[in-house]
Amino acid sequence: MHDTGNAAAVASTDWSSTDLGDPRAWPPALRLCVDIVLNTPLPMLLLWGPRRIVVFNHAYADLAGPRHPRAPGGRVPSVWPAPLAASAAALERALGGDNVQLARQHLSFLRESGLESADFDLFFTPVRDGDAVGGVLCALSASAPLAAPALPAGGLRILVVEDNLDSQYLVVEMLRAFGHEAEGVGDAESALALITRNSYQVLFSDVSLPGMSGVDMAREALRLQSGLNVIFASGYGDALLRHVEFAHQSLQKPYELEHLQAALASVSRRLHSGV
Repeated sequence: MHDTGNAAAVASTDWSSTDLGDPRAWPPALRLCVDIVLNTPLPMLLLWGPRRIVVFNHAYADLAGPRHPRAPGGRVPSVWPAPLAASAAALERALGGDNVQLARQHLSFLRESGLESADFDLFFTPVRDGDAVGGVLCALSASAPLAAPALPAGGLRILVVEDNLDSQYLVVEMLRAFGHEAEGVGDAESALALITRNSYQVLFSDVSLPGMSGVDMAREALRLQSGLNVIFASGYGDALLRHVEFAHQSLQKPYELEHLQAALASVSRRLHSGV
């Protein structure tokens, strides 16, 4: 990993394992913005392109906590970073070409001691790539210190199935911080092996998995545990779920943690009502 003060941050970083690919093929605006992000001492992210690739620097990785992937970034996230999820309307305005400032936005990050929250001022700056907006820079400035929020009562037993290990780890740890019992695996076969031995209330799975698909795995899981509540995450919209014959909820990647919490709250209400 390279120091954020390195003026040659783009050239000195191996981007081959990221979704941005070879920097020689980047447009000039992207190269300039990545250098700005990596050389800025304040927490900063860049949202780039129609695929919504996210680049973040060391300062943001340190703020997000030790369980967050290290900088530099450069991937389409499974879960929206908290600053980008703070206001969908503000982000869309920035993507439309407006400079937007949000004051005292309450953001939560996963620390070693658990989930901690703080207020931040957010600054969204559109980045033009030719005649169009190619991306948005997001800078953070703390307006209140981190503090641990109260945990909810009555957590759920959740099995997370996600082949991206960074995303799997982050989601599992977040769910635990929210008061749930959660464990994760990376493929359908491992998930089914756990389901034969343990009782879960929620199966939260990516639709696309190596080997058996998430849909086929969920179908078999329901045969093993008929009362299982299924939530899918998909990067392909609902196209792969249109003809699924069993009850489920779905989240579009990248999803916000609030959307996942809402889906789990719906499961909790249903379980508590006995429906």
